[in-house]
Amino acid sequence: MELKNIGKSNVQVTPLTFGAWAIGGWMWGGAEEKDAVDAIRKSLDLGVTTIDTAPVYGFGRSEEIVGKALKEVPRDHYQILTKCGMNWETEEGEYFFETNDDSGRPIRMHKFAGKSRVLQECEDSLRRLKTDYIDLFQLHWPDATTPINETMEAFEKLMEDGKIRAAGVCNYSAEQMKEALKTTELASNQVRYSMVSREMETDVLPAALEAGMSILPYSPMERGFLTGKFHSGSKFNAGDTRATSKWMQSDNMHKLEKLIAVLQEMADGKNATIAQLVLRWTMDRKGIATVLAGARNPAQIEENAGSLSLSLSPEEKTKIEDSISELGLIS
Repeated sequence: MELKNIGKSNVQVTPLTFGAWAIGGWMWGGAEEKDAVDAIRKSLDLGVTTIDTAPVYGFGRSEEIVGKALKEVPRDHYQILTKCGMNWETEEGEYFFETNDDSGRPIRMHKFAGKSRVLQECEDSLRRLKTDYIDLFQLHWPDATTPINETMEAFEKLMEDGKIRAAGVCNYSAEQMKEALKTTELASNQVRYSMVSREMETDVLPAALEAGMSILPYSPMERGFLTGKFHSGSKFNAGDTRATSKWMQSDNMHKLEKLIAVLQEMADGKNATIAQLVLRWTMDRKGIATVLAGARNPAQIEENAGSLSLSLSPEEKTKIEDSISELGLIS
């Protein structure tokens, strides 16, 4: 499989990345560990060797599962992308939101990217992942209480020490990216991006292209709403935040269903699924190095990987764009 460099770094990734948020269980209504381990191993079998995780996904559980699944795999056979800067253990940093963990225990989440905290989080991730280096280490969210240059200095040290190969950010604005680049070279910005969530195209994408950075889109399938699997009466497990998504509102669901009908017809003509079509569309967008797609079992990663063999003609892409625009779905 052809690999792509992330930004100007020497970290190469597959066009599709195994997104490991869901396997942590938190905010997804739980997850089965055996299914998750099997899914990661299936991913490697299919050539999707890039895995994106984070400490906050299940409060360490996602990283631990990834480490367990890859324990016997040669280190140069896969690429690990993980993150730092989400603090649920102390009150340090910028208050983000309050939630509950899978046991129902209340959690106050803070965004915190102080230098010592970033360095410690890297050590914790290395331990959970059972590895001695991370391919791409990313700040999960901007932290208004910590100067950007302080966080970037931590990344510089980690690169100098060989504990990370490249540094990236997530959810950074164009201005925050420019400020960070004064201190260190960033490889990427991981942002929310899908057919119907396109805010980043306005200024983040142009700023990334100008700096030679890559965009790593997350939620390309809008947490499943761009797969055709949900409708206004869909039921979700306890703790699954999709139950309160804006897409569950009748007017939004009505528009989405019309787009799904267009995508379904196109997918049927290619003997593909809607999810595969959506992933292919996202991989083909300008500035994209790899697209994150979650999977909780082998069947889901097998479906996601099917997108790699698809192609979309210019006419098909125009039809998709016209449908999105006519329905007023772009946000």
